[in-house]
Amino acid sequence: MTSLVPLLVLVPLLGAAVALGLLRHQKLQRAITVGVLVIALAVAATLMVLVDQHGTIVVQVGGWDAPYGISLVVDRLSALLLTVSASVLLIVLLFSIGQGLAADDGEAPVTIFYPTYLVLAAGVLDSFIAGDLFNLYVAFEMLLVASYVLITLGGSEQRVRAGTTYIVTSLIASAIFLSAIGLVYGATGTVNIAQISERMAALPEHVQLLLHTMLLIGFGIKAAVFPLAFWLPDSYPTAPAPVTAVFAGLLTKVGIYAIIRLETIIFPQPQLNTVLLVVATLTMVVGVLGAVSQTDVKRLLSFTLISHIGFMVMGIGLGSVAGTAAAVFYTVHHIVVQTTLFLVSGLMERVGGTTSTRSLGGLLKAAPLLAALYLVPAFNLGGIPPFSGFIGKLGLFRAAALDGSPMAYVTIGAGVVTSLLTLYALMRVWDAAFWRPKPAAEAAAPHASVAEPHEHLRAPEPAPVTVSETDGTVLTGGSVTVTEPAAVSTASSSEHTRLPRMLVGVTTIAVLGSVALTVVSGPLYGYATRAAESLESPVQYVQAVLGERP
Repeated sequence: MTSLVPLLVLVPLLGAAVALGLLRHQKLQRAITVGVLVIALAVAATLMVLVDQHGTIVVQVGGWDAPYGISLVVDRLSALLLTVSASVLLIVLLFSIGQGLAADDGEAPVTIFYPTYLVLAAGVLDSFIAGDLFNLYVAFEMLLVASYVLITLGGSEQRVRAGTTYIVTSLIASAIFLSAIGLVYGATGTVNIAQISERMAALPEHVQLLLHTMLLIGFGIKAAVFPLAFWLPDSYPTAPAPVTAVFAGLLTKVGIYAIIRLETIIFPQPQLNTVLLVVATLTMVVGVLGAVSQTDVKRLLSFTLISHIGFMVMGIGLGSVAGTAAAVFYTVHHIVVQTTLFLVSGLMERVGGTTSTRSLGGLLKAAPLLAALYLVPAFNLGGIPPFSGFIGKLGLFRAAALDGSPMAYVTIGAGVVTSLLTLYALMRVWDAAFWRPKPAAEAAAPHASVAEPHEHLRAPEPAPVTVSETDGTVLTGGSVTVTEPAAVSTASSSEHTRLPRMLVGVTTIAVLGSVALTVVSGPLYGYATRAAESLESPVQYVQAVLGERP
């Protein structure tokens, strides 16, 4: 049972090394990458069942007992996020493979993508099983180094500019986190999370506050909470759809996971709970106001990503089992739904040639299946019953009502407003891109060259029907040439656009996965509640890692 835990990191890293050695054999790279993620998913799902039945699993690497060695810890929270993350990583990988196969040259040289993607996977999975702060820092750096490569693939001007902002911000967050680790070690004599939990209460209150604040700032930047989320809207939209999808789904949630551990295991006392509720309220409101003001689909989704991070912080800030359970459930919901929406936006870009709502139009007739694929996760994110988004928000509002504090009721109001404005913003995209006819000026231009869609950097572009990628795949970052085949006329939107079957199939699976969260919401919420009960009793975590103490 314990031997499964290290495989979550070792298998992706070994797969990355093998894929890197097969730079000239892209088909083998694809097969290896898919195989590695299937193994990771199987291991994570197995651990999820075992942990729920038998309790927390702890592996002391190298046989060195804690706190002297490196502890790998899998509890219910870790196992749940491992399973969801491995599923999302696999789905997004299949989407990116579909992009390459749909291009004119199926063997286009995008060889660095696959090993880099596996390093990213190893970093994400390692983050969820790290039992000490330094190992968590190493996991963060592993996934961030990989993300630096992925976000700048192709080296276009917009991507390099956005990548620079992302890299500088991430380095600042890492420097703050590393400095905090040094201070924690100096104050407690350990970096093991379980032992820190034992020793933190003995420190003076002002020292605890300093350490708490520094760690919270470092994790807050990674989670993209207000006012530390300024980097995200300009960074994510420039990347290719698969990269943006996996970033939006997972990278910010790693920060949320770290905040959950911080507030439940290391600092279980309600020291900064009110501050977290204030931050949650501002994150929700500022994020959704940014979304409402956007005319580019990817930037709009990036702002909704920020706003809905506020819901998770709200649950954490309540400092109760009900709040933490709702936050865990909502985190799982948001990983799946936000990833799905970014994949759908990639299909919209493929059909319309842009993600600008000023240039899109007529997609309902051109691609009716795509219209359905957009509408389902949009309703889910907006919190329409009976979807999982509604269930998660209802759990959060109930937990806040049970708290009964004035700030808790303020967060409920902010959450309701955010949900309504999210639905408004997403339905406005539906009206502009799917329901409204294609703008006359756009339909009159059958040929155009489309750069990366970034609304605030360029004027609206013509929106032809099909996209042919000259470099073989969007992931290479090369130019994208738009052509109009004879079989599909932009002058007549009654003709359906044929999207590549693999892309549609993978996106459909993602949409069905978001719907499945509603079907299994009862058992899933029960699992999240059991995870929250363990988290709100840090003694269980400490005993599992350090063993029984006299």
